[in-house]
Amino acid sequence: MKTSGKRRYPATFLFLLLSSALMIFPFVWLFLSAFKTSSDVYHYPPKWLPSSFQLGNFAEVFKKIPFLRFYANSLFIGLVQTVLQIAFSAMGAFALTKLIFPGRKGVFTFMQSSMFVPEVVTMIPLFLIVSKVGLVDTYPGLILPGLNCAFTTLLLVSFFQTIPDDLIDAAKIDGCGYYRIFLKVMLPNARTAIGTASLFAFLTHWRSYMWPLIATNNVKMRTLPIGLKYLVTETSSEYQVMMAASLMAIVPVLVVYMLMEKEFVQSITLTGLKS
Repeated sequence: MKTSGKRRYPATFLFLLLSSALMIFPFVWLFLSAFKTSSDVYHYPPKWLPSSFQLGNFAEVFKKIPFLRFYANSLFIGLVQTVLQIAFSAMGAFALTKLIFPGRKGVFTFMQSSMFVPEVVTMIPLFLIVSKVGLVDTYPGLILPGLNCAFTTLLLVSFFQTIPDDLIDAAKIDGCGYYRIFLKVMLPNARTAIGTASLFAFLTHWRSYMWPLIATNNVKMRTLPIGLKYLVTETSSEYQVMMAASLMAIVPVLVVYMLMEKEFVQSITLTGLKS
């Protein structure tokens, strides 16, 4: 008789259970705090459940800040940046893995090295360039500097390397050029990796704070992470209102994850099998 996995590895399951609880706890606290009153938030010892569910916290968010404007800005910028970044990353990964050209190894090494450069180091030069070309307080000024494709390109490179060259050769025999090979062979076979890269890219752009703060002066052009900061003032901090705004802010992230969940899980599974 085979011993069940739960009996053989009780410590592992217990560790995973505790780790999951620790990761879920902040989100549960965020959700419950969004419905609390001010007295519940500041109550000591802390109260787990609200004394009464206050939907007015959500209405208060829209009264205090132009929430929908911030939301729309973040959504538009995040989606455009994600689409452009994945498109450039996929083309770059295809070139680095399936095309032979002078300096290919140098480009690959340079791209790897660029990941070690802190984002803060490049912000002042980027702002000077954006300012001189007149892109401050514009959507292009917010979108273009954020197209850092190094991570997603290397992620797709690692997957494109697993696609057999025989498929490329067969497509060439059928008369396909590199353009059709990229669209008809590489992209369909890399759907799981593209889904995972898209998820990471959108999360990065959605939560971006420093560059939108530097590149905008007009409140109407600012994004949601900056908008949430407006809920905190020197004289008052209504944390229940902040929690309500934060709860609404994570909705697109959850939607994107649910849409990409299948590809994300398949990517992890394939990585484990290759290892």
